[in-house]
Formats: sequence, C-alpha cells, structure tokens
Amino acid sequence: MFMSKSLKLTLDILIGAAIPILVLKYGTEPLGALNAYLTAAMIPVVWVLLDLLVITRRFNFITAFVGLTSLMRGALAFWYVDGLLFAVKDSVSYVVSFLVFGVTALLGSPVTRAIALQGLSPDTPEREQQMNRLLDEPTVGSAMKKAGILIGVTNLAAGAINFVINYRVVLAPFNTPAFNDQVANVNAITRFVLVLPDMVAIFFAFSMMYKAMYALLPAGQGADADAGEFWTLLARREEAMTLGTAGDSSGSALAADDVQTRAARQAREEFGLS
Repeated sequence: MFMSKSLKLTLDILIGAAIPILVLKYGTEPLGALNAYLTAAMIPVVWVLLDLLVITRRFNFITAFVGLTSLMRGALAFWYVDGLLFAVKDSVSYVVSFLVFGVTALLGSPVTRAIALQGLSPDTPEREQQMNRLLDEPTVGSAMKKAGILIGVTNLAAGAINFVINYRVVLAPFNTPAFNDQVANVNAITRFVLVLPDMVAIFFAFSMMYKAMYALLPAGQGADADAGEFWTLLARREEAMTLGTAGDSSGSALAADDVQTRAARQAREEFGLS
C-alpha cells in the first residue's frame, strides 16, 4: 500500500501523539483511569505495527528501530509507577536513541551508514557495491559519525528536558484521573515541542552525510540536478576510479553550491518535502 512520506508523517503525529493525548484527557472518565492510560499507550504501538506489517511492509534498519522502540514503550506502559520512576520511564526511549545513534558513532560504527543505504536504496548488487565503496571514503565516514553524534546528543538533551518536565508536572499518584490529566498536559508539550529539534537535527545530519557523498562525485554534463542523477554520477565515479582518474571523469568535481543543493534536496526527500 503506497503512502506519501508527508501523509505518513502527518498520520504519525496525529495517531502517535494527538489521539493518545485526547484519550487521556477525555477518555479517563468513561473508561477509567487505568484503561484510558493503557489505551493511550497502545494506540501508537498498534499504529506502528500496522504500518510495518500491513501498510508499508518495509523491513530495514529504520523500520526495525521504530518498531522495537514502539514495542518497548508499549511494554513500559505496564510498569505502573509515578513520580521519579515515571519520569525515568517516559524518558527511556530518548536514552535508547542516544545509545543507538550517538554511542555507535563514537565507537566507530555509526548506524547512519544503514540510514544512508536505505535513503538512496541501491536496487542492484552493483549499485550496492558502488555505494559501499563511496561510504568507505574517509570524508563520508567522518560525516556519518558526526551525523550520528548530532542525532544522539539531540535525543539525549531532549530526554533530559522530558525527564525534568515529567518530574515537575506529573505529581499525582498513578491510576488516578489527575495523573492522566497531568500526563496529557506533559505530552501536549513534549510530544510536539521536543520533536522539532529532533527533526531539525535529523535534517542537518542527513544533509551532512549527503553533502560528503556528493562532494566526491564528478560534475554532471548538463544533466538536471535531480536526486535520480545520483546513480549516474556514482557510476561515472566508478569509471573514473577504474581509469585511475577518480573525481575527474568529466574534468571536474561538483561545485560546492551544487553539492549543497543536491544534499539539501536529498535530505528534504527523506521528510517527504520535495
């Protein structure tokens, strides 16, 4: 089932954040405090699994990470705590993201490499080999590490803010209408406000990676600067490497402005904005 990235992002925000908040706010009285809390927690889990198994049916690093994170949040919903422990529980996913992106980058094995492969989607074994050779370049590897650290640190900072807000606002005992109302109030802030710096960080991280890749590709020969041309330029780079003239198969590399434009366009495509 095809779904545009912009529609997918809208549904993620609506089903993953807005509807659970409404359930906590207005479903507590008819459903009961515990049932409303669990329903609000399970709605995003069901949506993610439905998207993964029925709608898009795409299995890769990102979908696996999103799916496992969603399942983790769903499982944690059954850990009935309040106060300090609830603030910790609600912030665990941010710490996991920091570990997956930031720590792996610091250890020299950034998961952003898998994201780059997924984003450009090599559709033949030959293209996959060409991509891997490009990603093995030192400048590209450095950019992927920096991108992973940027995403990881942003999530760690967001997690710290999320923890503080929950700790200061969610003061009522668990399984009470007041608790659900306070959680809804916090989520109305964190589920929308904290996602903005994360998306900005991801955009700049993707741009950084793609900029490093395009900087190693030869200039086009009057071709339109669209994302699909990436594979043409990469193939020409491979030809140049075979001839021992890497980076100069057409006389020059891509200009800096062209590199920036292509990288930004590719990053926007990841968000369904172009």
